[in-house]
Amino acid sequence: MSNSKKYIPSQREQAFLDTVESPRYERENMNGLKPFFEGRVAEDMQGFYSPDELDALRKLKGTDRDVEDRMPVKMTRHYFNLARQSEPIKKLVKATPEETVDMGGTEDPGHQMDYSPVEGLLHKYEMGLMYVVSTCSAHCRFCYREELISRKEVARLDGTVAKKGMAQIGEISEYIHKHNTAVTNNGGRHPDSGREKLREVLLSGGDPMVLSNAKIAAWLGSLAEAGVEAIRIGTKEMAFYPDRFDETFLAMLDSFHRTYPDVSLRMMIHFNHPDEFLTKDANGDYIPEASGVLQWHPDAKRAMLGLVSRGWVRVENQSPLIKDVNDDAEALRIMQRAMKQIGAENHYFFCGRDIVAHKAFNIPIEQAWALLNESQKGLSGVEAHARLSITHYKGKTEVIAVTDKPIPGVPGTENGVLIFKLLRSAADAHERGKVCIVGRNPDAVWFDGYEDRVIMDEAGLFGYTRKVSHATAATESSQAH
Repeated sequence: MSNSKKYIPSQREQAFLDTVESPRYERENMNGLKPFFEGRVAEDMQGFYSPDELDALRKLKGTDRDVEDRMPVKMTRHYFNLARQSEPIKKLVKATPEETVDMGGTEDPGHQMDYSPVEGLLHKYEMGLMYVVSTCSAHCRFCYREELISRKEVARLDGTVAKKGMAQIGEISEYIHKHNTAVTNNGGRHPDSGREKLREVLLSGGDPMVLSNAKIAAWLGSLAEAGVEAIRIGTKEMAFYPDRFDETFLAMLDSFHRTYPDVSLRMMIHFNHPDEFLTKDANGDYIPEASGVLQWHPDAKRAMLGLVSRGWVRVENQSPLIKDVNDDAEALRIMQRAMKQIGAENHYFFCGRDIVAHKAFNIPIEQAWALLNESQKGLSGVEAHARLSITHYKGKTEVIAVTDKPIPGVPGTENGVLIFKLLRSAADAHERGKVCIVGRNPDAVWFDGYEDRVIMDEAGLFGYTRKVSHATAATESSQAH
């Protein structure tokens, strides 16, 4: 697949890598529905699916509605133990026939592969995103990367169709060096694209935290050597298996910081519901400490404090709003308050993407806006930093307002309006900040629910034309002449 030369670490980089310990972790994963069908799961797991639920799922095997073809079933023992006390947590990892009733959606949400200059790297915005692994400790049924986790083929910009490949250190490092050198030599902007330096990179997938410490360290070191100024690690491992954040991992981060003190580290964690980290009593109520602060699960607290106690590591939580999981204003309020109290930030809440089968999981956009706003009543200014985002093909878009009253004299606004704003615009971000106003549609779960209600669209959300490859453009130009 890759013909690039073997990557050779620098002397400084190798010295860092030599300090890293990589123990094995026992997550006690339960993989697939087959063990449940055959009764081979542990005794305490036997009732996770009822006989009727198993029968319904069994009947879908081998059909075009097979839930495991859409998304493999997987969970950790830790997460199962949480799910026993929580219906939202069960919903998050438990397969149901309903998720394949409507398979509408796209295999490449946001047309991300249009911005993949190197296999495994997306360079759509000012930062880069890398696919470094194609699995997680457990699988959320609503996963935005279902095409990657399920290893599905995706159409590329050049017309080819293939599974998404994983990033390779040598190729990524070479691309970053070339891009940033061209930027420097051209006075701060790339001579072709007008883009600035690639200074921030997100390790994603899948979940990078299923990799060994040594492999994560190899990525950190190579990116630092390539001149990246900030590195993010996107993970849900603190919910699925918090023991992964052990002393060897934290020691690796410490060693990296000593070696590359000017490179920022940001952990982008993914808690969807407070049941994933707060303890509950026999009645299902959260347990307060003497101070009134709600009690954390000891494993999750140890993992979180291990990160936030290192002031040079930024920890930010983000979550989509998912039907029957966290479409609950009080749960969102508790989660935002608890995150800030322990030292983490509230980054984004997301409206669901248009992944395949998204209608089984997404809640209406206007409902999401109302939920987030209701949840932030009573929060302090610093607790309520999270914004509501929905990822359009053009870029990350904020839902900034929903009104109940019409705009006098403006047709189509009789039931009020919704205002979108481009938070992040592709390439050189020249459209950032532009807005779009549409008439309300309480049932809309994606932009297509507003196509017939556009009032004003300076952002061009509803006039979007997909990026064309250089090869395609050249062919069309020659044919025109």
